[in-house]
Amino acid sequence: MQETLVRLKARYWPDHLLGEILSKRWTETAIPVIVLIAVAFALSGLIDNFFTPAALSDTARQAGEVGFVVLGMALVVIVGGIDLSVGSMFALCDFCALYCLNILNWPVPAVVVATIVCGALLGAVNGFLIGYLRLRAFITTLITLIIYRSAYDLLLFGNSVKIASALPDFPSWDFLGMGALFGIPSVALVYLVVAIFGHIFMTRMRPGWHITAIGGSRRSAYNSGIAVRRTIALCYVASGALTAIGALFFAARLGTVGGDVGVGLEVTVLTATVLGGITLGGGNGSVAKALAGTLIVLLVTNGLTTLGVRGGFNRMVLASILLVAAIVDIRWLKNRTRIISKVYVSPTYHFLPPPPSTEVGKGGPFEQNDKLRDVTLIGEGRIEAPEDVILDRHDNLYAGSRHGDIIRFLAPDYQTMEVYAHIGGQPLGMAFDRQDNLYCCIGGMGLYRITPDRKIEKATDETNRSLYSVNDDSRLRLADDLDIADDGRIFFSEATVRYEMHEWPVDGLEARGNGRIICYDPNKGTTHTVLRGLKFPNGICIASDGQSILFAETFGCSIKRYWFDGPNKGKVEVVMDNLPGYPDNINLASDGNYWLALVGMRSPALDLAWRMPGFRKRMGKRLPIDEWLFPNINTGCVVKFNEKGEILESFWDLKGVNHPMITSMREHRGHLYLGGISNNRIGRYKLANADPDFVQYDRRWGKKS
Repeated sequence: MQETLVRLKARYWPDHLLGEILSKRWTETAIPVIVLIAVAFALSGLIDNFFTPAALSDTARQAGEVGFVVLGMALVVIVGGIDLSVGSMFALCDFCALYCLNILNWPVPAVVVATIVCGALLGAVNGFLIGYLRLRAFITTLITLIIYRSAYDLLLFGNSVKIASALPDFPSWDFLGMGALFGIPSVALVYLVVAIFGHIFMTRMRPGWHITAIGGSRRSAYNSGIAVRRTIALCYVASGALTAIGALFFAARLGTVGGDVGVGLEVTVLTATVLGGITLGGGNGSVAKALAGTLIVLLVTNGLTTLGVRGGFNRMVLASILLVAAIVDIRWLKNRTRIISKVYVSPTYHFLPPPPSTEVGKGGPFEQNDKLRDVTLIGEGRIEAPEDVILDRHDNLYAGSRHGDIIRFLAPDYQTMEVYAHIGGQPLGMAFDRQDNLYCCIGGMGLYRITPDRKIEKATDETNRSLYSVNDDSRLRLADDLDIADDGRIFFSEATVRYEMHEWPVDGLEARGNGRIICYDPNKGTTHTVLRGLKFPNGICIASDGQSILFAETFGCSIKRYWFDGPNKGKVEVVMDNLPGYPDNINLASDGNYWLALVGMRSPALDLAWRMPGFRKRMGKRLPIDEWLFPNINTGCVVKFNEKGEILESFWDLKGVNHPMITSMREHRGHLYLGGISNNRIGRYKLANADPDFVQYDRRWGKKS
């Protein structure tokens, strides 16, 4: 009963879904949006008629005016700074607009230009001091806050009455302040246009990328050739200009100046910025986050005002919200990776029956022996991590290398070694097509093709995305092994869609079924997934019927068959299960049967742990990865099996002297060639009673003329 409950919980409890959601960057925007919706619902329940058309129109005007200032603050925060002077700049720009209009009697276009230039110049002062002179942003903008406020107070002393008594008659000015288009306030429309441009600028244009890069690491940005000082200075100029635009609409709406204009605005704006999810440390933020934060703050302040809360208490609430948001932001930024890693890794229940015996003297098809003790070694100490091996029609031997190379050993003695192609990633499974193009699965990169003249081409690095996947699984993370059908279609395995190649033990810890089988059609240039939910699918081999593939599930310890053509198209059946080890590559034998590599042997401890997802989850949280229980890949063997799943032969190196670990094997002209991803050599074993003329591709497609 208890085991049944554990199995059901592991299957249906959505902890892995939560981990995938938290790992997405859009959750940082979704959280403030959810908070916004919650605040809106709460206020609608507390205040009658809070969301009437008139109230929404007024909120939209305020959101536009304040939103411009928030955009400016967000920009300098993303670049790694802060601007405490925005309230004083807002007041000065408000004064500039009304002075030019009411006293100087300038036309509205000239007033708009003068106000924006005024804001840009004020921002340029901050930009020069912080960007070029490299002063601290906090103390610098605090000082300019005082200077700008003092200048505003001095200007206000002699001009406030003149501005208040003037009665300008400019319809365009009135439209800026109170006009609307299609029922939407003019300020909201302009804000929407600027916000859309800001989003494109930050996400699709090089200068926006530079701003984010500087906020993430100034030194790295500088070393990459980015003009750090100039970019920072221009961000403050842009912040000043955006603040001026907000002040311009504010001046057009109210038409007056006062001693309280802009007072405390920096607190409101900074609260909106942080509450929207823009990281105070820089390097992370978006226009959508700035908008969400602005709306939250305005709804809270307007709601408190409607409820009759005093202004002092209102500011205290904003300050408290800012403090909480800052604490959450700092703690989340510091611990984000660790928190997500603890939630993201989600072990499930995985049951395997007791394995068949491999002990000497116990009999059985898997009984250990010393047949591989005397293998001939090729390239010993000259090659690292030959995961797969393959031979061409001219008997040359190919293998991948840890350094991103495909190495070729020249026939007949395989003493001469050369770099056949340099790809960059870890080469895994390989296969030749009819035209002698060498297809290779590259871990972390996808499926690549090397032409006979050694030209490297990308075949595919993506497939169709799953409809129900939170993570974008269209990118190929761990393309593993492949084989080519008679019509040219290439079937290859992707071991996991959740983890990278170096993280394969984590996938073994989960045992969740994160792998899939993918088909690439070079004739059509299309790629699509044919099977999902497999436990680390590995070896692929086209069956002798030409209508199905045999594939290995490494952590499922089984071999299965999938029909891609014929009357059984789409059907999957088990050929062998409950193997004593973890199956890897599969290849054709000269007698019509199949070779299978067992990369390592099962252990009772891991078999038991796979039935205890809670234990594995605690192990993953509390122990370093090198202390985990995970599949043993130190001792392996090669077995021959038929299509009925019967084991015909097994080959071992009992003491692991010459070839302790085997990930692949390839029969060619009476010999078996052995590869291993942890080895520094390739093995060559003379087979008894094997066809001395057997060449895999000649057998399948006929000899090349």
